Order: sequence, then C-alpha cells, then structure tokens
Amino acid sequence: MADGTPMLLAELESPLRRDGYAFVPAGDMRPLLEQYGLRDWASFANSWNRLGLDRYMADGGRYRRRRHATFAISADGIQRKKHQPHYQSRDYNELNGGIERWFRAVEPEMGTHPALVAILRLMHRIVTDLTDPAVMPDTWHTEIHQFRIEAQGDSPGQPTPEGLHRDGVDWVMVVMIRRENVMSGETAIHDLQRTLVGSFMLDQPLDTAVVNDNRVYHGVTAVRPLDPTRPAYRDVLVVTFRHQ
Repeated sequence: MADGTPMLLAELESPLRRDGYAFVPAGDMRPLLEQYGLRDWASFANSWNRLGLDRYMADGGRYRRRRHATFAISADGIQRKKHQPHYQSRDYNELNGGIERWFRAVEPEMGTHPALVAILRLMHRIVTDLTDPAVMPDTWHTEIHQFRIEAQGDSPGQPTPEGLHRDGVDWVMVVMIRRENVMSGETAIHDLQRTLVGSFMLDQPLDTAVVNDNRVYHGVTAVRPLDPTRPAYRDVLVVTFRHQ
C-alpha cells in the first residue's frame, strides 16, 4: 500500500479507540478506500435505484427501501453467504425486532463490486486493529444493508425509526451514498448512559461514520424534502461486523 495509508488509517482509528466512534469526511475516506481498490463508484451508487420496499415497518411506514446480504470475512478473504433473514432481538430494536425479516438480496454484481470490496476490506482492517486479540474471532459475520429513506412534504422519512439504539453487533460503519433534495438527517452519538457525546451530518458521498456498538448508541434525525414537488431521499450503506 501507499506510504500515506498508515497515517490515514491511524487518524480514523484514534478517535474510534478513544471515543467509541469516528466521523470520516469524504475527502479523507476516498483516498483511504482507494488504497483498498475503490473504483467505479458511480455504478455502485446507481444500484440504490433498484432497491425493494421494506414491508416490515411496525410503524406502518412505507418510506424505506433496502437490500441485504451477509458475508464471512477473515484473513483468508471475503465469502458471501447464502441469502438469509436479518434478525435483531427486541432488546436492540423495540420497533421491528423479534422476527426474521427477509429483504431483497443485494444484486450479485454489487456483492462483488470493487467499491463494496474496498469498504469491507477497510472495515476488516479497522476491526482487526481495534479488537482485543483475546476475543478476536477467526471469522466475522458481516451484514450489509443498502438503505434508501424517502421523504415527502407531509411525511418525513425516518433513517432510524427505532430511535436512539445499538444494533446488537460489535462494529458498525455507515457510508453516505447520496442525499437528494433532503434537509436534516443529523447523526447523534450517545454513551451508554445515553448522554450526548457527539453529532455530525453525513452529507457528501463517502462521508462515513464508524461506531463501536458495544460502547455507544446512535440515531439519525428525520429527513424532509427541501422542495416537496421533487423526489427526496437519503441513501446509505450500513455494514456491521459481529462475532460468528
């Protein structure tokens, strides 16, 4: 890798180690991901136009579209698993937890896209660096979620309808794909006593948040259209790592 990579990686990992979360602006994230093979971002981002409606929203909302995939990631590489449901206990998701949720699968070509592979490789490096070797799994269970949150003039979109939460995993990365005609959508980070410890906006493509799910809660405010006569949405990629 290029000489600049260790310095960039250290800049990302330092606040994550100290505070349990890190915000990485796109200007820093892109060159770091390029060291892991990032290319053809436009075709990857365009796949968010082909998501399926999330029909599991217990609040009755029809504002969320998504696709889902699972992987096994280790020092030996990245292997996609057979398509399976997404499950969270109600301890972590009071709104939609407690049931198996079957979402449309991530398209095969997107599951091997160099942009996604770069993101997964970088995240694996981060969690390897920051996980106690005594509890380091040989293989991480990894899930990816393509989300589009749609907003209308009389119906805001809820990026985190369950509110302030933890995901019940070990590590979470959220990568901004696109914001189109929306306002708000601010990310808030709270410690385990639910005290606010930080906030930021994922605004530009590749703006990224990484959180240690064992140490902090996170949530995102509702998004509303700037111009109610035009489509309004917020696209993100969510990547989670947990022990197998």
